[in-house]
Amino acid sequence: MKMIEGYPEYMYESIKLVEAKRHENISRQVKPMSLEERERILKRFHPDYMEGTKREVRIGIDKGKLMYNGIVDLLESRSALDTKEIDLTRIDFDVDILIIGGGGAGTVAALFANDSGVPRDRILIVTKLRHGDANSMMAQGGIQAADRPEDSPVIHYLDIYGGGHFTNKPELVRALAMDAPLIIKWHEELGVMYDRDDEGEFLELSGGGTSRNRMHSAKDYTGMEIMRTIRDEARNREIPVLEFCPVVELLLDDSGAVSGAVAFNIETGEYHVIRAKATILATGGSGRLHLCDYPTTNHYGATGDGLVMAYHVGANLVDLDTIQIHPTGDAYPDAVIGILTTEKVRGLGAIPVNKNGDPFVFPLEPRDVESAAFIRECREGRGIVTPSGMPGVWLDTPMIDIIHGEGTIEKKLAGEVRRFRRFGINIVKLPILVYPTLHYQNGGVEINARTETRVPGLFAAGEVSGGVHGKNRLMGNSLLDFNVFGRRAGIYAAEYVKKRTVGKLTLRHIEEYNRAVEALGVPPERKAPIILPEYRGKEAMARALDIL
Repeated sequence: MKMIEGYPEYMYESIKLVEAKRHENISRQVKPMSLEERERILKRFHPDYMEGTKREVRIGIDKGKLMYNGIVDLLESRSALDTKEIDLTRIDFDVDILIIGGGGAGTVAALFANDSGVPRDRILIVTKLRHGDANSMMAQGGIQAADRPEDSPVIHYLDIYGGGHFTNKPELVRALAMDAPLIIKWHEELGVMYDRDDEGEFLELSGGGTSRNRMHSAKDYTGMEIMRTIRDEARNREIPVLEFCPVVELLLDDSGAVSGAVAFNIETGEYHVIRAKATILATGGSGRLHLCDYPTTNHYGATGDGLVMAYHVGANLVDLDTIQIHPTGDAYPDAVIGILTTEKVRGLGAIPVNKNGDPFVFPLEPRDVESAAFIRECREGRGIVTPSGMPGVWLDTPMIDIIHGEGTIEKKLAGEVRRFRRFGINIVKLPILVYPTLHYQNGGVEINARTETRVPGLFAAGEVSGGVHGKNRLMGNSLLDFNVFGRRAGIYAAEYVKKRTVGKLTLRHIEEYNRAVEALGVPPERKAPIILPEYRGKEAMARALDIL
């Protein structure tokens, strides 16, 4: 196949049309949709509205509730833990606060628990992979906070609530919007290096569905910059971290309160019994379930473990009948399919156009609406199909330098430039091909503004929790979410442990759950949590058995 500047020759014919219409397109953008228009396109093209993607759960506290099939499969599975292998009289770790998850929410929770009086050696972070291996590290675009005179937390609140289709829990939206400015101040004190202008003021952009410029960013690796800073702070304080030890089940005591967990050491094959007065769930999302067969932006550990473990002890789940597909997942080259191209690209002025070079949607619609428009364009024959069969539309990145001046793309989108350059594509001169990709778990374990779940002793923060974003999250609110609710989890868990005494540990709830699953008649080999996704395929699995 003949290639021209990184693209197959047949795609280049379409690129010529994009280039020919570029200047005209900058001056004639598509208008934003009305609420009615948004609802119409969502119902026709978004997977949340497609038949066959969801079903009712048949077990547990949320029995009868509609959720995505992949989530229900997890909940209607036997526990991955054989309780007979666990000796609960042998305690390997005894702490005040156990934090499950070494991403942003878990790390922030640890810092604020420590600030709230819990000694560092009475805190334990347990993480599936390494400290920092998380979606928090991969977030690119920025973090929202209303800190300008023309903006306010009230306006931020309204944006969040509308973006979530008015289904968010108001107390959580209020906490998210009100705490945002103090989070940015805390980051500054820690040394997070946000983009600033020549006068030293924050450079703030808009995102899809927002009415003000309030997105603070560190080029296009904001999550990495925040995660680097808070992880350094945790390391400087010597807060203990147990790496490569995924937690497989939560422990209860004889009062019914969550009292720690059982972790599995991937390197030694041993189980660790961890007793704790308070447990903070910060396990992240579930993108690696590939719901509706979408590729994903998520890291390898995002398998929904926290949902399963919380459900086993009786915590309820909300808003798992929706998923967030991000409109600008990479569709070409094949090696980067599903990886995120940050929304900051559209925030800086790049416009999505179809194979004919024509704009078809306002670039900063909420993510679900923007994604639905991309899907419509491809299904109706106005997208580009790659040699591997992946559809996509163009995101006309060269517009950014035309609007803001030469050098802007390389300065503000250094990560994007570097990623595509590896494949011979110069995004300063050529557009990129994009298609929606599974990005965020909108719902999760229901919490209140103190991050408490309905089960005593169990707190939750970050992507594993539900109720903050309703049916759709806006850009820049995930980094904010893990900071706001990670902070609150640390503070309120520290308050909780002062009056908590742990009783006799038990895993009886797992045995009862397994019996209920058996009654459903599901295949005995179906177990959860699944810990890591399986990508080997039948041929590779067969070869592995030969070797064994």
